[in-house]
Amino acid sequence: MGRYIVRRILQMIPTLLLVTFATYALLLIVPGDPVATVVGQGQQVEPETVQRIRHDLGLDQPIPVQYGKWLWRVLHGDLGRSTFTKQPVLTEIAQKVPVTIQVGLAGWLVSIFIAIPAGIISAVKRNSWIDIMATLFSLGGMAIPGFWLAIMLILVFCIWLGWLPPFGFVSILSDPGQALRLLILPAITIGISITAGNMRQTRAAMLEVLAQDYVRTARAKGLHERTVIWLHVLKNALLPVVTIMGMQLGGLIAGAFIIEMIFVIPGVGRTGVQAIFNKDFPMVQGILLICSLAMLFANLITDLIYAWLDPRIRYQ
Repeated sequence: MGRYIVRRILQMIPTLLLVTFATYALLLIVPGDPVATVVGQGQQVEPETVQRIRHDLGLDQPIPVQYGKWLWRVLHGDLGRSTFTKQPVLTEIAQKVPVTIQVGLAGWLVSIFIAIPAGIISAVKRNSWIDIMATLFSLGGMAIPGFWLAIMLILVFCIWLGWLPPFGFVSILSDPGQALRLLILPAITIGISITAGNMRQTRAAMLEVLAQDYVRTARAKGLHERTVIWLHVLKNALLPVVTIMGMQLGGLIAGAFIIEMIFVIPGVGRTGVQAIFNKDFPMVQGILLICSLAMLFANLITDLIYAWLDPRIRYQ
C-alpha cells in the first residue's frame, strides 16, 4: 500500500504540470490587460509607467520564461501577489479555503444522509410507491438548476416565512448556532443538486448486488433480511458510490462558485469569480492550482477507500 501511495503521488506531478501550463496559456488569451487593473480602468498613464509595471509583473518577458518563473515560485510556496488587493495570493486563499470546506462539507453530508438511505430503501422496495417517489425526486433534483433552487429557498424561507437569514457566513467554531442557521440553505442547495445522482447510483449498485448468488445463499441460510442488507449487500454496493462521492467532495472543496455568490459566502468560489471580473491573473492561477490539487487528492483518497471496502483489491 505504501508503494502504491508513493506511485500515485508521483503520477500526480505530470498532471499538475499539465494543469498549470493549460491554466497559464488560457489566461494569456483572455481579453483584458492585468496592467489596467493595477493602474485603474480608464486612467491616463504615461507609457514609461506602463512599461515599468509590465517589467515588475514580468509581462515583458517571453511566455515560456514567464511560465518557468511562475512555476519556480509556486514550487517554493509563492503564488505571487494579487494585482487587485496587493496581498499574497496564498495568504488570501488560505483564509478562504476553510469557509469553502465548511459549506461544501455541509452540502456533501446532506447528500449522504439523503441519498444512501433513499437509494437503499428504493432498491429493497423495488417497484413500490417508495421507489417511484424516490425516482421522481432524483429526476427533479437532476433537472432543477442549483441557482434557481437557491433563489426559491431564499424567497420561501427568508422572505416569506422569515425563518432563516438570507446570506452571510459565520465560522462554526466562533458561533455554532448562527453558523448552522446560515449553513442550512446553502447546504440544502448543494446537497439536493448532488443527491439525485448519488441516490440513483446507490439504487443501481444495490440492485446489482442483490442479484448475486452469495446474497441468495445468505438468505437461504436463514439470515435476517436486515443482516443480509447491511453486512452482505451494502458494503459491496458502496464501491461505485464511493467513486462518485469522492469526486464530488474534491469538487465541492474546490469551490461552489454560484452558491457562494448567491449566498454571499466569502469562500474560494466567490473569490475566484471576483478575480476573473477584476482580471486578477495571479489569484485566478492560484485558485485553479488549489482546485486541481483538491481533485487529485480526492481521487487518491477514493482509491484508498476502495481497499478498505473491498479486501480483494490489492495495489501491488
